[in-house]
Amino acid sequence: MWQELGIAVCLMLVLEGILPFLYPRRWRETIVQVARLPDRHLRLIGLASMLLGTALLYLLH
Repeated sequence: MWQELGIAVCLMLVLEGILPFLYPRRWRETIVQVARLPDRHLRLIGLASMLLGTALLYLLH
């Protein structure tokens, strides 16, 4: 189980690094816009992301 968790973390880091590597200026602008969002919107985005990830894991497994 620990190996799979490590693999998942590594893949997450690779995927999160793609956009700043390819489009650093646009990525920075997007992060600034996200930082301006109210807490409620950020929480809703986080919840939607978690639910989508859980659903995809369920479907793929």
